[in-house]
Amino acid sequence: MKTTIAIVAGGFSSEHDVSLRSAAGIQSFLDATKYDAYIVRLDEDGWTVQYGADTLPIDRSDFSFQSPDGHRRFDFAYITIHGTPGEDGVLQGYFDLLKIPYSTSGVLVEALTFNKYALNNYLRPVSGLHVSDSLLFRRGETLPDPASVVERLGLPLFVKPNAGGSSYGVTKVKSADAFLPAVAAAFEESDEVMAEALLIGTEVTCGAYLRRDGEVVTFPITEVVTTQEFFDYDAKYNGKVDEITPARIAPETARRVSEMTRRIYRLLGCYGIIRIDYILSGEAGAEQINLLEVNTTPGMTATSFIPQQVRAAGLDIADVLSDIIEGRLN
Repeated sequence: MKTTIAIVAGGFSSEHDVSLRSAAGIQSFLDATKYDAYIVRLDEDGWTVQYGADTLPIDRSDFSFQSPDGHRRFDFAYITIHGTPGEDGVLQGYFDLLKIPYSTSGVLVEALTFNKYALNNYLRPVSGLHVSDSLLFRRGETLPDPASVVERLGLPLFVKPNAGGSSYGVTKVKSADAFLPAVAAAFEESDEVMAEALLIGTEVTCGAYLRRDGEVVTFPITEVVTTQEFFDYDAKYNGKVDEITPARIAPETARRVSEMTRRIYRLLGCYGIIRIDYILSGEAGAEQINLLEVNTTPGMTATSFIPQQVRAAGLDIADVLSDIIEGRLN
């Protein structure tokens, strides 16, 4: 019999619709001879599954549903929610309680990587990795004088939600007067806001996953070039970016970025596909590797970074997804 897969998408953040596009991508990539895959949509007002032409409610007590042909349960959950509750450990804890295997890292890793400030400080001691200086502000606290923030971090600087993705609520601040409005915009997305010193250089991103034999496989690196102020939501999802795979960097630099990605994957204890974004600064061939962020549920549309990198590696995305699923089922 085929394995029944729930592709869990939607969620409760601004990235809801992006997640649904990733779910459609994953459904198209999965090997239909091995898996029956259904998109399960999580919305604030309810959880539903698309079962043929029917939209049916999910019983959240056991993550099952009643179909016209009987009661149905899932063997595996492929989580592709960008933001809460799929990228912050909440959904992982739910599936742990129900003993349903899933595609991502566990609760601790997801919670840590979702919190940019905590992750930066956790990874700061890693040899060969540079992490930008940053400050954290929590809702309800008295904000510092903008001049003191600028004195420490310089200009321009970035203000961003501490938890989130897809560059919602992110502002490139070019003057002290723009700091407080940028913080207010970031608080629309998260209860914690981070101000971060600007990193200048070449932006690259490297995907990785854990193969069934235990090897951490990294994909060819993608260079990200945009005419926007930075790689914001408009650049990511409205085509205002050039994504060059493999990146136009020296072979030695590519080797070091790939090795750093494997080190971080192992250090955190990740599972499934992740994508790590970096800025490379300094002399070509001997660049400093600067961490931007770790994405544990990266986009999976046909044009997203990971499918591009998988194709550039000469791999079949269906085989990669099967590795992830079977690695947890067997």
